[in-house]
Amino acid sequence: MLVRRPIHVGPALPAAAVASRRRALGYARLVAGPGDLGDPGSYVTLEPGVAVFASDGVEVGRVAHVLAEPAVDIFDGIVLERGGLLGGHRFVDAAHVEEIFERGVVLTIDAEGAGSLPEPSENPAAMRADPSEPADGELERKLRRAWDLISGKG
Repeated sequence: MLVRRPIHVGPALPAAAVASRRRALGYARLVAGPGDLGDPGSYVTLEPGVAVFASDGVEVGRVAHVLAEPAVDIFDGIVLERGGLLGGHRFVDAAHVEEIFERGVVLTIDAEGAGSLPEPSENPAAMRADPSEPADGELERKLRRAWDLISGKG
């Protein structure tokens, strides 16, 4: 069973504490792989262009947009832009964001799972029935908001 830890929003931790915490959480390969991801951050400080890593350490894209309502402290997720032949935008629901750092976002899903993330669209169809998803189409609302951001309507 996956236990989701809250995203760190408090004051910056000393570098040694951050490295120690990452090793304890299994992020040692991220520190050794693409480089230091920096201090813990939050969706409020997340900038476009920041690298997004799957849980297995593979970079799956870059942040294109953050979907949030900071005034009421609601983080819906991020829209990432994939490079290469697989290009395009994909929506990552907040539930799939494990941790946010200054220079990277770590997801709860592996690279294979990230490959099947939904694409934002103007009229998103139901992707699959999920009993944990609210009946009012929360995923569809988020995908539509992501589309509006990408298309310049939002």
